[in-house]
Parts: sequence; structure tokens; C-alpha cells
Amino acid sequence: MPDKPVVEQGDDALMLRVADKDAEAFRTLVDRHARIPFAIGCRMVKDPAEAEDIAQEAMLRLWNNAEKWTSGGAGVEAWLRRVAVNLCLDRLRKRKRMSDEDVPEQVDDAPTADAVVDNSRQALAVKHCIGKLGDRQRAAVVLTYYEEQSNLDAAGTMDMKLKGFESLLFRARAALKHCLENSPYVLNNQEGDAA
Repeated sequence: MPDKPVVEQGDDALMLRVADKDAEAFRTLVDRHARIPFAIGCRMVKDPAEAEDIAQEAMLRLWNNAEKWTSGGAGVEAWLRRVAVNLCLDRLRKRKRMSDEDVPEQVDDAPTADAVVDNSRQALAVKHCIGKLGDRQRAAVVLTYYEEQSNLDAAGTMDMKLKGFESLLFRARAALKHCLENSPYVLNNQEGDAA
């Protein structure tokens, strides 16, 4: 019998219990961390239902691989980030293989320009431009700016060397800058400022 209640135990202690198929310990880990693969899925595949599937698959893999867990490593959050990114990349690759056509432009479902405040307009421009990035560049941006990982941690999540990751992130930033400079959302905003 553990000294602390399950909800107060650290992730490594919980993983030892999950290895013994302790459902309560697993439920605690799900409550703590399932938002991570879901958030990554939402940002990368842009479909909440598919992101939910990714989160469930990531958590299922955590359950199934608990007996291989090594305490003191990078931690459950880092492991889930890596699994989520890989699941997203797999799904994005599968989408491209299933279609011979180019990926269609994302439909703008935002309110009319008159109803959108400047911050919303900029957020739409960023979202649109992130959607136009390649899969690995999008993953680098999501991990760095939305998941707030350091370059070193994000490189580890993507199973890359730090220099390679930084190069990938540099190219992603350059592509975002170019896209934002030519974005109709930003251009419309600048035209409105000049009037």
C-alpha cells in the first residue's frame, strides 16, 4: 500500500503501478497528461475528432508499454509529445498517399473582416500560414511555440539532432514570415490602417 494517495504520486511511481495494470494509476496519468497529445493533434491534423483518436492512441501506447518504462528519464510528458508528433506525422503522410490531388487550401471559416478585431485577424493569418507549412516544419513550430518546448527538447521529441532541428525551425520561421507578409488577412489589416 503506497504512502501517498494515487493522485499525489509522481509520474514514475504511477508508471510502476501501470506496469502492474493498475487502472486507478493510469486514470491519474490520463487526467494529468491526455491534453498534451490532444493539443498537438489539434494543431497538426486540424481535426478535433482525429486529435481525440491520436490522444487515445498515445495513452493506449503508454498503457501497453508501461512495463518498459525507465524511471528518471525524460518523463511522461516528453514521451507523449514524441508519440503524438509521430502519430500526427503518420496520419498526415497517410492522407497524402490516399489522395493523388494536391492538399486543398484550408477554408476560411472566420467571421467577415468587419467583425474581426486585429488580434483575431493576426491569429487567423498565423493559423493559415502554419497550415501551409510542411508536416515536419509544422511539428517544429507546434512544439516550440504552442507546447513551449526548448529547441533541445523539441529536437528530442522529433528524434533529431539539435542543429538539424534548429535548421528546420529556421526554415519554418522563414516560410511563416514570407506567408504572413503575403497573407490577405494581414494585407487587409494594413489597408484598413492606412485609411
